[in-house]
Amino acid sequence: MNCLLRWPEPVVRVQSLSESGISAIPARYIKPPSDRPSRNNTAATPTTKNFEATPINIPIINLQNLFSDDQSLCEETLGLISQACREWGFFQVVNHGVSHELMRRVREVWREFFHLPIEAKQEYANSPSTYEGYGSRLGVEKGAILDWSDYFFLHYMPQSLRNENKWPALPPSCRKLIGEYGEEVVKLCGRLMKVLSINLGLGEEYLQNAFGGDNIGACLRVNFYPKCPQPDLTLGLSPHSDPGGLTLLLPDENVSGLQVRKSNEWVTVDPAPNAFIVVSNAIYKSVDHRVIVNAAKDRVSLALFYNPKSDLLIEPAKELVTEDRPALYPPMTFDEYRLYIRTKGPCGKAQVESLKSPR
Repeated sequence: MNCLLRWPEPVVRVQSLSESGISAIPARYIKPPSDRPSRNNTAATPTTKNFEATPINIPIINLQNLFSDDQSLCEETLGLISQACREWGFFQVVNHGVSHELMRRVREVWREFFHLPIEAKQEYANSPSTYEGYGSRLGVEKGAILDWSDYFFLHYMPQSLRNENKWPALPPSCRKLIGEYGEEVVKLCGRLMKVLSINLGLGEEYLQNAFGGDNIGACLRVNFYPKCPQPDLTLGLSPHSDPGGLTLLLPDENVSGLQVRKSNEWVTVDPAPNAFIVVSNAIYKSVDHRVIVNAAKDRVSLALFYNPKSDLLIEPAKELVTEDRPALYPPMTFDEYRLYIRTKGPCGKAQVESLKSPR
């Protein structure tokens, strides 16, 4: 744990670099040629001044049909979610029950936070031991190639880990909106967990109970991707798969940036109006995704991670393990896994693959 007490090098705020007027990004943000967004991406066309892939849509699912009196509509929606989880590992949901006005306000208040003077934000500077607070890098590997982004990370659940004094006091409405938004999206995640349990042939409450019942973990990471003078050379967030059980992403409504890997190609998600993007895990695909950046516009997105209780042993449901489909990984608590992946930051599937049980 000692290796996670401090960052290995002085932290540079990417937003400060962006606003300094540089025309070329520092070498430590330049990705190897094979990892740059202009490669292996048939949906993208880079230009010298700007890079913005042509967006295509992942599945969009209307959750209103889940509560329809028409049983066939409900079953059709369950089937669409199951198919999206198995084929994509990603889908968008509309008519999800979260206020569109709340979604707009929470996104804007965070945009205001990132445009505060650096001194106001530095009060919340984070460390790699918990990541909680204002940050600009992931992982503690010295000399690592960094991503073109800043972020704010906070704990929302369980209540014992929630410390509102660590949430931004400015803008004045920020803490109140974080609380309201967190409550609503955690409820939505709970509804989605029931759907996933049903689709896996388990009891409706199985996954929720396996995650700790009312003592689940929930963390919020707000991502800020500043304008970048050379967006074809770097990434806002390197390829990774999320470590928790479910991720609910509120994307920027004006600028596309999220990419998912589909059949070994990177495709850019076109966010539907007032939609959340859902990232699944388990039998369902845990898909590599990354973020590209933009020369003309910055981006803000909010990722709510719905996680197992930190000290619970994570292993497959016994009902889903067979001789032909054995457990792929040894049991491990979420805290143990989270500590493991924090040492190097995002690096595709390499970390989780290294944990596979010998076959």
